[in-house]
Amino acid sequence: MLQLNFMFIVQGEGRGHMTQAISTYHFLRKAGHKISCIVIGINPHREIPEYVKQQLESEIVPVECPGFVMDSKLQSVKLFPSVVQTIFKLRKYRNSLRNINNKVKEHKPDVIINFYNPLGGLYNYLYKPSIPLICIAHQYIYLHPDYEFPEGKEADKRAIKFYTRLTSIGAVKRLALSFYPINDYEKDSIVGFPPLLRKDVFEIKVKEEEFLLVYLVNSGYSEEIISWHKKNPKVELHCFTDRKELSGKYDETLTFHNLDDKKFLQMMASCKGLVSTAGFESVCEAMYLGKPVLMVPVQGNYEQFCNAHDACKPNAGAGIRDEKFNIDRLLNYLHSYKKSNSEFQQWVNSAEEKLLHHLIH
Repeated sequence: MLQLNFMFIVQGEGRGHMTQAISTYHFLRKAGHKISCIVIGINPHREIPEYVKQQLESEIVPVECPGFVMDSKLQSVKLFPSVVQTIFKLRKYRNSLRNINNKVKEHKPDVIINFYNPLGGLYNYLYKPSIPLICIAHQYIYLHPDYEFPEGKEADKRAIKFYTRLTSIGAVKRLALSFYPINDYEKDSIVGFPPLLRKDVFEIKVKEEEFLLVYLVNSGYSEEIISWHKKNPKVELHCFTDRKELSGKYDETLTFHNLDDKKFLQMMASCKGLVSTAGFESVCEAMYLGKPVLMVPVQGNYEQFCNAHDACKPNAGAGIRDEKFNIDRLLNYLHSYKKSNSEFQQWVNSAEEKLLHHLIH
């Protein structure tokens, strides 16, 4: 079989896109293909996690990329300052595009795969390489005519569709990762696609212990967790956050952990349920392991607002959603949660074969 050379461009904001890139990386390597270079977009507030560097053996090139501005409590997204910051940093982003072009010239990839980084679409538009661009992300489902957005927030809906198209200008395929099977839409080159979960999810042993797991991508929400815990001290909670000063036992039934992907997954496989912001990747992992989820979208993050709406549909059945960390609701929901995850597992397990088909042909 002909060996192809791939180059990745990855959105470094959040865990999901990097996890999807890692899964794609391993699938391609297993099939005998080469990934010569991985460009990861970062912003000054976050670093490339160590687990990403450990699992990707190819050259990693960090470039500055647009990101969200958070409020002073690190809880909500501030849209207008985010736009202003992007405008003021256009010069830096032009430098990022030049860096990408230099790496394309150096590595001469056969295919470029973009994981929802706006620089990928802009590079394809401005530099017009002859190399095919394939885009992979959950957000491409927003461009599918059958996708049902939550009611209201029309300005946000238009903005997210515009941004999603921006990331995929000129793409030959858009692989739209979905909680459930959805038909392809050829007009926009959209392929309904299973979630790309990390390989550890398939190998871990599932059990149930008497604790709830909490995942906070924005550390500002830790005060809400502490407040709820003080009113419910008998409920054992394990909370993962990037607030290193909180790491360790808060008391006998609340423990804070530093972000650690493997440890988090092990505890997810053992918990009664997950309390989390509505990141696509974490919700999918919980669904695969058969763990009900209380989803609390980050304020101002329309993507997570959509994720929570979509994951609560009957054909997904991930759990329940709320605007606050009302963990009581999850405790009550546990008694009625009987959703079988076998169909979802089958959908996810088909990803490797489908991925190789669409990336190679």
